[in-house]
Amino acid sequence: MPEDLDYFESEDFKEILRQYEESVKSGERIYIDADDLTDIADYYHYNNRLAEAEDAISLAIEYNPEAVGPMLYRAREALEKKDFKTAEQYADKVEPLDSIETVYLRAEILLAKNEVESADKLLKQYLNEVPDDESVDFIKGVTDLYHEYNQFGKAFEWIVNATNDHSDSFKELMARTLFGLGKYKDSEKLFNELLDKNPYSTNYWNALAGIQYMKEDYSAALNSSEYAIAIDPNDTNGLLSKANTLLAMGNHDEALKYFQKYSEKMPNDEFGHLHVAICLANKGLHKEGLEALKKAVSVSAVSSIYLPEIYQEMAFTYNVLGQMDKALWCLDMTDQLDCNHYHMGVIKGHILLANQKIKEAKAAFYKVIKESGYNPTVVLRVIISYQDNKYLQFAYESYLGFFEKVGKDFKEGYSYLALCCNELMKNDEFLYYLKKACDCNPEEARAVLGELFPDNMDPKDYYKYALEHSDE
Repeated sequence: MPEDLDYFESEDFKEILRQYEESVKSGERIYIDADDLTDIADYYHYNNRLAEAEDAISLAIEYNPEAVGPMLYRAREALEKKDFKTAEQYADKVEPLDSIETVYLRAEILLAKNEVESADKLLKQYLNEVPDDESVDFIKGVTDLYHEYNQFGKAFEWIVNATNDHSDSFKELMARTLFGLGKYKDSEKLFNELLDKNPYSTNYWNALAGIQYMKEDYSAALNSSEYAIAIDPNDTNGLLSKANTLLAMGNHDEALKYFQKYSEKMPNDEFGHLHVAICLANKGLHKEGLEALKKAVSVSAVSSIYLPEIYQEMAFTYNVLGQMDKALWCLDMTDQLDCNHYHMGVIKGHILLANQKIKEAKAAFYKVIKESGYNPTVVLRVIISYQDNKYLQFAYESYLGFFEKVGKDFKEGYSYLALCCNELMKNDEFLYYLKKACDCNPEEARAVLGELFPDNMDPKDYYKYALEHSDE
């Protein structure tokens, strides 16, 4: 993948891509440099157009089997499949041709194996051999590599060594590093400075929207994504950013429109189809949502991080449509996936309980609790399931026993107990657990109890408001 995604928007790349696509369409071959074909394959891969990516990289290898770019592409393809042996074989082939790319690749293999310190040691050793006038570029390359593997602490350790670089690319890299570390205010400041110099960068506007989204400043995030779309109406990142923000704001109608626009332009991205389905479900359009989920499955790779969530949503949808057996089948499909299997086990019990399969639900819940080693979070999710299915008295008694066992340091679940007390009209206990919930876990209180209070009220004010309106 090119280090700078802006390259895909450059006129040079667009012209190369145009020539290539015209040759494919006409069936007349033209010679294109193997590294340029690798960039085209990267572009297709980035846009989840995997068959076209494979055609481009195969042609690159046919034209020049010894070119570094195609070999690096194949190596990273192997890493996606966790085929470390093949990746190492490509590193051996690249080594006599390009030492710096070999170091990056060997470090990436170690990062893919989660051997972070070994990767860092290798990179630091190579830094000692890099000429002074090339060290900043190497440091920036290492920082980019750590970004890809969400190692933002390591990325920061490296990028601070390039403080003599005052370029916009350095400032952007620092801004993205700070974002990864959760330092949103500092990151936002840098992106605003970049926008002052280049107000027509969709990448900067989308990055700013992402920061504002994480800060839950949804109005600002919406404005930033709209600036990106105004600059380029076909900007998929801008469309997705606006869709995500609208969904977070609870505007399911408008969010649906933008997820659909995104999916039209990115038909092979399962994320878009999944969120089209989520919006449809929130609008009560479950049959239509099921079709979107089926589309999401059809374009997903087995290794997709979104596949477990797709099957989970599909299970809930089938259950709403009265097809319990298909719902349970969807959950069974997650058994071999890389996901939280305890979570899926709780959902299985929940669906059985929702269908009055009380004995089977009890067995499923017991199984997942035992397999989790009686993990308190798993036990809590089981109790919440009983509450959601209106077994309120049982849930209430289970909560009391649960909190007695977990002790005072456990901060989750009090909002659910407060809600349970409210539904059982245990008003004094509702007030007691409401205060406790707001004190120890205000985010959970907002999510679980927010509908009982005026919009935008801070959870710290819930107890006072409830106390003042307790006789209503």
